[in-house]
Amino acid sequence: MLALRARMVFPVTAPPLADGVVVVQSGRVTQIGRKPPPGVEVTDLGNVALMPGLVNAHTHLEFSDRKKPLGKPGMAMSEWVQQIVNHRATAKKKVASIHAGQRESLQMGVTTVGEISTTMAGDYLTYPRAPRTLRFHEVIGFSQARANSAHSAAVKKLGQGSAFPSLETVPGVSLEGLSPHAPYTVSPPLVRQLVATSGERNLPVAFHLAESMEELDFLMTGSGGFQAILEERGMWDPWAVPRGSAPLDYLRMLIRSPKALVVHGNYLDRKELAFVGRHRDSLSLVYCPRTHAYFGHTPYPLEEALSLNVRVCLGTDSRASNPDLSLLSEMRTVAVRHPRVNPEQILEMGTFSAATAMNIDRVCGAIQPNRPADMISVPVPDGAGDNPLDVLAAVLHDSRPANAVWIAGEPVPLDVE
Repeated sequence: MLALRARMVFPVTAPPLADGVVVVQSGRVTQIGRKPPPGVEVTDLGNVALMPGLVNAHTHLEFSDRKKPLGKPGMAMSEWVQQIVNHRATAKKKVASIHAGQRESLQMGVTTVGEISTTMAGDYLTYPRAPRTLRFHEVIGFSQARANSAHSAAVKKLGQGSAFPSLETVPGVSLEGLSPHAPYTVSPPLVRQLVATSGERNLPVAFHLAESMEELDFLMTGSGGFQAILEERGMWDPWAVPRGSAPLDYLRMLIRSPKALVVHGNYLDRKELAFVGRHRDSLSLVYCPRTHAYFGHTPYPLEEALSLNVRVCLGTDSRASNPDLSLLSEMRTVAVRHPRVNPEQILEMGTFSAATAMNIDRVCGAIQPNRPADMISVPVPDGAGDNPLDVLAAVLHDSRPANAVWIAGEPVPLDVE
């Protein structure tokens, strides 16, 4: 039995607890309070905030070999996508890169990742050397003629194992998902087929949408940088996307999935955000703050989305557009860029909201009795005060990383490659 005391415990699904003690037995949280069971020795973590292990709702671990992002800040999205294509064509150590990204994530306090996967389950590390990894199988197929074959190939990948370790089988929890890539790489017929399969098999879906103005122009006119890439690669189908299309057309497809992640959504308008908010049982928005900043997009509509009841969660995207895989740094970026957003809401975005969005909230995202004890400890700056909001705000405006990580109650070495 393990008992940990912290200056402030943030369970997320329950009120914060000052001088709280979390008790763990057989990998699961059994008690949260101020006193441990009789006879149980308490480990005092000191001046720290104890919170759930962070849940990264969106990443591409295959690019974790990058020392710096691809291209230049503010570059056109289509130019960056072309560099992604070129990088994939020359990458020789994809598996090693994935492993590096899994290890880095864990060292950064991320205990669960929503991974866009282009490879097999056997290419991933598993607990205890890596975070719980929920794999969304990436699907690409823009021409309508390829829809059936692309769908069949995706279905064949399902059920071939998962890198999401669980302490026991949890009914209704999907261990993998589907990721039709984006409107400029997947035709609407293929999106509909994949969403239908997700409904039949209770799988979550992840879809990049409204990421750039170039994408919106492509949907409206069928021209621009994305059209040029498709034509160059022999994938262009001038009839695949009807002229005058918009992100809302894809949102209407996605609501047929049990759970769908609308990844980025940088340029969703108010009507589209309101649609996501009305369908929050199935749709969630994934904000990747530092990737958003890298491309110099217009200010993210976070406050508007939250006011419209949109469930927002956070992702790092990849090292192709981000300096590292620290979700805590994403949370801190939100705190700086969106000072009107409550710190507790930011913490929820990086934990329980992300878990709920991926339909794995019974396994991760909160410190709660009978859940796996995935937790992190983050130093609290001196002078933070005693109010829980003040403590959390101080942590979110600090720069120090997590100083301890546990998965299923087991401490994770943070200095092991």
